Amino acid sequence: MVIQNVTTADLAEQFRHLQNQLREVWHTTELFDNSDADIVVIPSLSIDQRELLKIEGSHHYEERLLFSLIRLHNPRTRLIYVTSQPLHPSVIDYYLQLLPGIPFSHARDRLLLLSAYDSSLKPLTQKILERPRLLERIRQALQLEKSYMICYNSSPWERELSLALGVPLYACDPDLQDWGTKSGSRQIFAESEVPHPDGSSSVWNAEELAQAATELWERQPTLKRMVVKLNEGISGEANAILDLRPILELAPQKASHKERVEAISDRLPFLGFQAKAETWENFSSRIPELGAIVEAFIEGDIKRSPSVQGRITPDGKVEILSTHDQILGGPDGQIYLGCRFPADENYRLRLQELGLKVGKKLAEKGALERFGVDFVAVRHPDTEHGQWELQAIEINLRKGGTTHPFMTLKLLTNGRYDLSTGLFYSKQGRPKYYIATDNLQKDRYRGLLPNDLMDIIAHHRLHFDTGTETGTVFHLMGCLSEFGKLGLTSIGDSMQQAEEIYNKVEKVLDEETKIRPNHSNSPLYPIPPITWSGNG
Repeated sequence: MVIQNVTTADLAEQFRHLQNQLREVWHTTELFDNSDADIVVIPSLSIDQRELLKIEGSHHYEERLLFSLIRLHNPRTRLIYVTSQPLHPSVIDYYLQLLPGIPFSHARDRLLLLSAYDSSLKPLTQKILERPRLLERIRQALQLEKSYMICYNSSPWERELSLALGVPLYACDPDLQDWGTKSGSRQIFAESEVPHPDGSSSVWNAEELAQAATELWERQPTLKRMVVKLNEGISGEANAILDLRPILELAPQKASHKERVEAISDRLPFLGFQAKAETWENFSSRIPELGAIVEAFIEGDIKRSPSVQGRITPDGKVEILSTHDQILGGPDGQIYLGCRFPADENYRLRLQELGLKVGKKLAEKGALERFGVDFVAVRHPDTEHGQWELQAIEINLRKGGTTHPFMTLKLLTNGRYDLSTGLFYSKQGRPKYYIATDNLQKDRYRGLLPNDLMDIIAHHRLHFDTGTETGTVFHLMGCLSEFGKLGLTSIGDSMQQAEEIYNKVEKVLDEETKIRPNHSNSPLYPIPPITWSGNG
């Protein structure tokens, strides 16, 4: 299918027609989740590539959707997984061996791995569209009447690929992605009456930023800090802290509006950037391109960062999938490192209520598939029962850092999420908990190959046990050798057990990469000799 000589309106109509096929074929959630389908997985990070560079090893993040391979436990499902560069065979084998009750060879025969063999700094989807023969291979492998495409996030590239393949995209229409920006999130919160911090709409240069920050300070005279956010940043890497404490002598009622604007303008080059190598010169150059907002920094001695995840199904139903307490790091606790499931029982049901309000508003706008809402929770010890206050700060209209851990748990156990408790139960009726991260990163881990990791997993029995449904599932294994960075989800029957499993993995990896007394870095256990076969 060659797209040419058609208007933008024509393309939009063709895309909507394809997406409507999802509603026509899969009338219920159960049919969709358990259907016999051909699934095209496009794990492209189709976002601003300069912002993506702030995340070490980001080109390996195409591996985060490998949990999708667990869908092959349905013996009628076929899956096509496309990447920029080929994936290590042992990584694929690792996921396929997680499938309970399915012969490895049977699952492997229903998996087609394709690669663009292109490591350039552009989204994977763009690379696919630039390769008509690769496009044709994907198209020929599909049974179009029961195929759909999933992605990390939806952009015009994914829409174009959906049209080129003639396959519906199970994701939000790219025309609606503004609702997932920082400014769009604030508008949705206001329309759905969800509590959120005071702040601004989009600004497009440093002068507008200084003006918006001054107006915010004048509305909130007791503010000590503000957060400046680029509209399309991810994982908190595009956030910066504006500290007002050095200029408190210019606080409202102590100086003029003009003096405050000038003082804030002077402070902007000294923002507390969360990304390691960020500078004001670079940050300010992105504001005209991406837009930015400024909002009140939520202070609190007892503070957490929970989130709620949901989805809008092809038939328009809004479902709550999970809640998490996010683990944040960086200079001011703005950068996503990992998560714990489920969120604290003191506010997880409230998170569900607020997430449902946001989801319904997004569904009214026409959104589809995943959404996540990040919050800040502050506990007030002086209130009755130490009440928690929740403020929404961001919507993600894509698969985020909490998507793959939860989907890994769900697909491995075939369990269910209980809205009445906010807990997840396996088929055996056991509540399950986990701690997950994309950022177990240490210099000492550099140089470990995927096969080395497999040896360590097997020797120390760190793998996920399908019998007890506990253990660790690893991801981002391609990041390990170059960046010393690894992702993992440690699953237990209690939060304490999940943390013990996680801590054991970290302890083992630390021990296995410890410098030995003879200054060699040889492993603790013998490495089997290489055997040669065939022609090499």
